[in-house]
Amino acid sequence: MSQQPDPLKVIIAGGGTGGHVFPAIAIANAIRDKVFNAQILFVGARGKMEMQKVPAAGYHILGLNIAGLQRRFTWKNLLVPFKLFDSIIRSRNIVKRYKPHVVIGVGGYASGPLVRAAAKLGVPTLIQEQNSFPGITNKLLAKKVDKICVAYEGMERFFPKHKIFLTGNPVRHDILLANEKKDEALRYFSFTSKKKVLLVVGGSLGALSINQAMSLNIEKLLNAGLQVIWQTGQGYYELANAKALLLKDSALSVHAFIDRMDLAYASSDMIVSRAGAIAISEICALQRPAILVPSPYVAEDHQTKNAMALVNMHAAVLLAETEVREELAVVVINLISNDDNLHKLKQNITRLFYRDSANNIAGVALSLVK
Repeated sequence: MSQQPDPLKVIIAGGGTGGHVFPAIAIANAIRDKVFNAQILFVGARGKMEMQKVPAAGYHILGLNIAGLQRRFTWKNLLVPFKLFDSIIRSRNIVKRYKPHVVIGVGGYASGPLVRAAAKLGVPTLIQEQNSFPGITNKLLAKKVDKICVAYEGMERFFPKHKIFLTGNPVRHDILLANEKKDEALRYFSFTSKKKVLLVVGGSLGALSINQAMSLNIEKLLNAGLQVIWQTGQGYYELANAKALLLKDSALSVHAFIDRMDLAYASSDMIVSRAGAIAISEICALQRPAILVPSPYVAEDHQTKNAMALVNMHAAVLLAETEVREELAVVVINLISNDDNLHKLKQNITRLFYRDSANNIAGVALSLVK
């Protein structure tokens, strides 16, 4: 552990979903492990989950009044240019006032204006691209930043090759230790070790298609002898919980949001999930057989591209959004009852996990400090 005469100052910008927030916190923790008394400031978007999750992790955060365009027509879209202009001015003021030694962008609304402001002011900058197909913001920032950390091979198609570092995506420390907690996890969910456990998640915000598929198929899954952990997101929780109360089955555990995600992973034998970059990284880290249901509503359809990176390696099974309602139970039961196929998926997915990602990203960032 090294110590600097003047405290190292770092800004980490971005958020919006758990897929951006949790890796950002992991990078911050890795920097603090490397540099004694490092001062780390987060910048996020007001009203987004980072405004709660970052302080809960022990870090200070400032919020920008920024939002993206809605896909449907709404008057709120008229405010987007004004919010962007305000965020650009505020980002410049934050950088000038805080005087960071390095700025890291992790994606999300706040990442663009803050990293852009830092680069214009001559502050060393780094972005972390979590997906196999980058979004517009990171494509634009790539021309201005000093280094780019990526999670997939072949990213020179999108970014200058000399700036790229293949680091993988950071995985939370508690998730990395999940495989050691099987007994604790089963007790936590009041499950038995005699039945297999299916974990169903739609990302931190939930996924309507997966929730609807679960409502249609939950009885088939339970009748097949499975124990099921179902994370719904806040918007679908009441309907799912009402279903669970009707079924009165101790093999079903329904949650709006799972605070102990490490234990949910630890208890699971197989996972049904969206194909967000961080969800995939966590599944790879724990070598879990997975059925991936990519969201078609994200920019550039990047979740499908993320999923195909695994499917092409025979490391996961893809179930399309249009198929999940009708096919979920059949695909889950056929796969989870075939131990040979489960073992092959575990073997293949292990090869796709990059160890020490947060530590490596922190190292790249610190190499930019003058």
